[in-house]
Amino acid sequence: MNGTSTTNTAPTAEGTHEQRVTRSLLGYGILAGPFYVVVSLTQAVVHDGFDLTRHDWSLLAAGPQGWIQMVNLILTGAMVIAFAVGVARSWTSRWAPRLLGIYGLGLIAAGVFVADPMAGYPVGSVPVTEISWHGLGHMVAGMVGFAGLIAATFVVARVQAREGRRGAAWASRAVGVIFLAGFAGVATGSSAPAIVLGFTAAVVISWAWLAALAAHLQHRVAAPRC
Repeated sequence: MNGTSTTNTAPTAEGTHEQRVTRSLLGYGILAGPFYVVVSLTQAVVHDGFDLTRHDWSLLAAGPQGWIQMVNLILTGAMVIAFAVGVARSWTSRWAPRLLGIYGLGLIAAGVFVADPMAGYPVGSVPVTEISWHGLGHMVAGMVGFAGLIAATFVVARVQAREGRRGAAWASRAVGVIFLAGFAGVATGSSAPAIVLGFTAAVVISWAWLAALAAHLQHRVAAPRC
């Protein structure tokens, strides 16, 4: 022993400690979407009366074992926030991580405040004539969170265009427009299959966009060359 202390600050084949932490945080952007979709679809398949063409996935929290969907939303939101921290550590944009963080907080709040029964789900539920306090909280959480996501797509597009990645910029704008249209449709309260499936498609597309952004930023956090 020579009396000197050693720390894990030296570069390795996987990069510095800071780079490894950043890549790990960005990885949650890849994980969040598949996690949310798989957990939601699994419940939708096994729960009697849930119709993917008529019911929004958030309604699963109002049904049997609704705590599963509540936890799903909360954990997914936490992963999005972790991803937002990774974005802040790895990219020049100041607003993109903030807006993505708002989206994550919105998901968490949507998990805490359960949506009111709608369109015959849960089975046997009485039609709601007056929105409840938790139903209102769910709506507000969704509006704020989705607004953060939509705004983030356009902020990201602006940075991508500045970097010369015009194709990626147009894709980000398209995702923002698609999600806005999907959310506007479901916000009317309609349970028409075209509206519900359109919103579901917009949700899946937005998760794919988030994963693509995360993968790109992970690639940018390159390990030091030997």
